[in-house]
Amino acid sequence: MKIRTNALAGIALAATAALGLSACGSGASTSPNSSAAAGSGISGEITVYNAQHESLTKEWVDAFTAETGVKVTMRQGSDTEMSNQIIQEGKASPADVFLTENSPAMAQVENAGLFADVDQATIDQVPAEFRPSTNKWTGIAARSTVLVYDKAKLTEDQLPKSMLDLAKPEWQGKWAASPSGADFQAIVSALLELKGEAATEEWLQGMKENFKAYKGNSTAMKAVNAGEVDAALIYHYYYYGDQAKTGENSKNVTPYYFKNQDPGAFVSVSGGGVLQSSKNAAAAQAFVKFITGKKGQEVLQKGTSFEYAIASDVPANEKLVPLAELQAPTVDPAKLNSEKVTEMMTKAGLL
Repeated sequence: MKIRTNALAGIALAATAALGLSACGSGASTSPNSSAAAGSGISGEITVYNAQHESLTKEWVDAFTAETGVKVTMRQGSDTEMSNQIIQEGKASPADVFLTENSPAMAQVENAGLFADVDQATIDQVPAEFRPSTNKWTGIAARSTVLVYDKAKLTEDQLPKSMLDLAKPEWQGKWAASPSGADFQAIVSALLELKGEAATEEWLQGMKENFKAYKGNSTAMKAVNAGEVDAALIYHYYYYGDQAKTGENSKNVTPYYFKNQDPGAFVSVSGGGVLQSSKNAAAAQAFVKFITGKKGQEVLQKGTSFEYAIASDVPANEKLVPLAELQAPTVDPAKLNSEKVTEMMTKAGLL
């Protein structure tokens, strides 16, 4: 009996020592989540090059750190700025994860051969239509193209049936866009993939004749709201985000969805991927898995970003038009060519 008591005491002492070592290793001995992080096999810290909205990614980061104890450092920039920096840094990049608002920047990094394979468990969480066919990165959220228009000037029956109609003479001086932004360039990338180079070039030439340029989607929507222009081609969440606040920049406008697999019904996928340069690949993969998992997607569903949840069977924010009703065209995000689009828009005098 005495021998058994001593053995039990030894086991208890060893268990206590193991727990102490685990807590020291995580760098958060008092954290209630340190044991969960140890159990998942991840620890330490990662750096995220973030081209998504900073507030949205911070929600993901805070939730991930709370669950795992992994520290996340964010470096903020635009889609193109971050993708170009990663390509310039190459295999020496300090980035572990790259997140974008639109997918062309992801394709750019993929084409440079700098992404590691995404874990299969993460891929399995995301429907095929919201990730590239190559599976070298994955969709994490989505946004729909819309035409916001002045309700006092136009009725729905006066609106263009297709985005392509905006290049026609009757729309001269009546619509706005932000051509310098990655958002609009993603829309043009989809047009190029869907309709080809000749049709895209023709549309861009018509756009140059007809549209008014503004810097930023919010600014373009404000111009419609103020009566400066009749309509603007933007993404949906600018309208819903403003409506959720004061509505002062959107009270006179309403969004119009082209649907019918039109290029103007394009749904742009925000991307997430793990860099081959990652010094903590396990934690980097876990982060991408987390944001495409149920908890990460619920940040989209319940938060104020008004971007679409696309993964883990989490429905979109109830204020949004359901994804299934958008009738978006099928576009492989891996094939969106930002470099060609930049070249074509420059040639058309839009950049």
